[in-house]
Amino acid sequence: MKKIKYYYNTHTLRFEKLEVPLRVRLLQVFAFVTACIVTGLLIVFIVFKYIDSPKEKFLRQENEDMKQRYSILSERMNELELQMDELENRDNNVYREIFGTTPIPDSIRTKVVEKKNEVKLVARMGETELVNSMTDQLNLLAIRQKSQDKSYVEITNLVKNKEKLINATPSIQPVSNKNLDRIASGFGYRIDPVYKDRRLHAGLDFTAPSGTPIYATADGTVSDAGFHTGGYGNRVMINHGFGYQTLYGHMSKIKARVGGRVKRGEVIGYVGSTGKSTGPHCHYEVHRSGRQVDPIYYFYNDLTPAQFDRILKLAAVSNQSFD
Repeated sequence: MKKIKYYYNTHTLRFEKLEVPLRVRLLQVFAFVTACIVTGLLIVFIVFKYIDSPKEKFLRQENEDMKQRYSILSERMNELELQMDELENRDNNVYREIFGTTPIPDSIRTKVVEKKNEVKLVARMGETELVNSMTDQLNLLAIRQKSQDKSYVEITNLVKNKEKLINATPSIQPVSNKNLDRIASGFGYRIDPVYKDRRLHAGLDFTAPSGTPIYATADGTVSDAGFHTGGYGNRVMINHGFGYQTLYGHMSKIKARVGGRVKRGEVIGYVGSTGKSTGPHCHYEVHRSGRQVDPIYYFYNDLTPAQFDRILKLAAVSNQSFD
């Protein structure tokens, strides 16, 4: 039964029935409905913002587990990369240095194609991206590992050929020099005896009477033997292998023949003054991997430390060369 409301009318001094206009009733209904909607929206927002559904809880936990596994795998990947870096560094700076071979360039090793940020806000990465990222890193490590295996096979062969390498490395003086008084000019920029300007003197000049024997400083094969119009006169070039070559210039007579095998200490010719020369001497050069190097560091087989120190000072004197 509908409740009837009354109010006291002060003008008539009577209780009269309360009549609510339709417009007011509509406004009351609209206000009530609006309040319900706003309250419902607030409840929904709070629920979705702060209270996870069972599925969301499962997905959030799965995401956290995935991030943790990715972090562990990334740490392991970093450890493997550090170990690979150490192996590559040891290969280049220890093993290959011992055998005098050229280090392997990083471009060949594919050391770092492009440094990726290891942790790329994993929460933003989908499962596919995570898998692809790990796959790329594993592929890079596999390529580097394969390259390193190949390098160690090469080093193993170098170990087997160690005796050949020792025999092929220049290690004595090309002219008998017991008193250490035959070095007239050293490696480096010297005054040219003809043009009187400073030029690179790419070897050592050993003065000696014409006809003094000249010796091969290591085992090898004679690659050139004859007169050289570029200034060396009668010269002999020996290819020792392992990147080493030696040159002997201004000979009065050549004994070696092209293609012939020679042993360290074997006579290959005799001191003279042919070509661009101002006196009897042997011009001696050492080439390593196609580059001219100072021969003074390749006499360790026939010099004591004291003798080497003395000959080093003699070769360092800046004077006029003989050729």
